[in-house]
Amino acid sequence: MSLFSKIALLPSLKHVLAAKRFTTPTEIQEYALPLLLAGKSLVGVAETGSGKTLAYALPILHQLKMMENSGSPVANDGHPRGLVMVPTRELGEQVCKVFKEFTHHTRLRVRSALGGTEFPVSRRNVAGAFEVLVATPGRLVALLDRNLVNLTDVRTLVFDEVDQMLDEGFLPAAERIVAGCPADRQLALFSATVSPSVQKLMDGIFSGVEVFRTKGSHQFVPTLKTENKAVPENRRFPLLQRELALESKGSTIIFTNTREQCDRVAQALIDNGYDCRVYRGEMEKSVRRENLRSFRKGEAPILISTDLAGRGLDVEHVGRVINYHLPSTLDNYLHRVGRTARAGRKGVVINFVTERDEPLVKEISGLFKLSKARANG
Repeated sequence: MSLFSKIALLPSLKHVLAAKRFTTPTEIQEYALPLLLAGKSLVGVAETGSGKTLAYALPILHQLKMMENSGSPVANDGHPRGLVMVPTRELGEQVCKVFKEFTHHTRLRVRSALGGTEFPVSRRNVAGAFEVLVATPGRLVALLDRNLVNLTDVRTLVFDEVDQMLDEGFLPAAERIVAGCPADRQLALFSATVSPSVQKLMDGIFSGVEVFRTKGSHQFVPTLKTENKAVPENRRFPLLQRELALESKGSTIIFTNTREQCDRVAQALIDNGYDCRVYRGEMEKSVRRENLRSFRKGEAPILISTDLAGRGLDVEHVGRVINYHLPSTLDNYLHRVGRTARAGRKGVVINFVTERDEPLVKEISGLFKLSKARANG
């Protein structure tokens, strides 16, 4: 497969692809689309920004519209046929947006039930008949407990960005959700990395399912430039000011390791005349949501965040990531730097490095050399 136009998709879906000038599938799309359209289950391990959402959204919309066209429309309230599980409200909203860009002509209905919203909102969203539900695990379980959603008509169940979902309560919730679906449902799992917890899930619920890893998974994309900057005598903020004074194409995300660090950096930037926003846990959700909206729209060129923004956040115009404090693990680092250089665009990551960061820097350097070797090989 080399072109979307050659895929056996509904004309209405191809029309939207053409209008959006999507002509050539990404690696994960080229692999996943034929399998999912054929009704097969899969596990896809692919780097952030590789087009995973479209890889499962198109088959779901195609299959459900084909069922409707053949005389089998959704008949019962709260009985979705496509179910997408996501780790966060922000990612859920992004996934819904992708789906809805392709539903104008198909008239398929996409609903959301996301943690971080008021429960009555979710209750209203799942009232009536609809085809696709995008949900966070905890919120879906709450709806199941109240018999507001029924999964017995689910044809395709997707777990997206699953490496972000694996807290202690996720596996029981996942098992319950899978058990509530028909035995012959189609399963798909997508993840940027394979941690021991993800491997456990793959060995359990997804046992026997074919696993595909893109060439770019767990490595750096060739359009990403990395710069390591030694922190002089722990004077991080002056170093940050020097970096921000340099020209950058696009906006900037600054990562810290704790909420307190995040707030201190933000306040120091504001005190020095910078326009920035904060995005972290343990803040009013309405404020966090508004801050993200402002950053997305380009009203503020800088976002200061904890690892919360490193997982699943997709903002096209991010041209630079600054690790004000480096994370403790390589996986978290990969998630952070995945916020830039997405979908073939260029990006730069700047790491503020101290002596205690050297073990991680060596890991990063080793992975960078491996990525370069693979790209040249």
